[in-house]
Amino acid sequence: MQTPVLSMAMFIVAALFGAVGQFLYKSGADRATGSVASYLVNPRLLAGVICYVLVMILFVAAFKRGGAMSVLYPIYASTFIWGAVVAWLAFNEPIRLVNIAGMTLLVIGMFLMGIGK
Repeated sequence: MQTPVLSMAMFIVAALFGAVGQFLYKSGADRATGSVASYLVNPRLLAGVICYVLVMILFVAAFKRGGAMSVLYPIYASTFIWGAVVAWLAFNEPIRLVNIAGMTLLVIGMFLMGIGK
């Protein structure tokens, strides 16, 4: 089964939305007081939920256009890379050499999963 480029692009966009959603969850949690209301009416947490709804919509749309799960889901694993970059930019979390090594392995794994598909 050939995986359409559009399906792969949708999964890349989904990965970006996933990373933004992680940022919004973290920054929303930092602003929450611990009460139920502080979670339910927290604009950042709600925006994070919207990001993950968009991720699911992109997943469904990409699968509808065709493509192998073994190609598409490894692309979504790039969320971990985007999340680390967002954390570095937004929260000044360091990206160490070992993190870069892990990111490199993720990219290699994504490439290897797509070979022959």
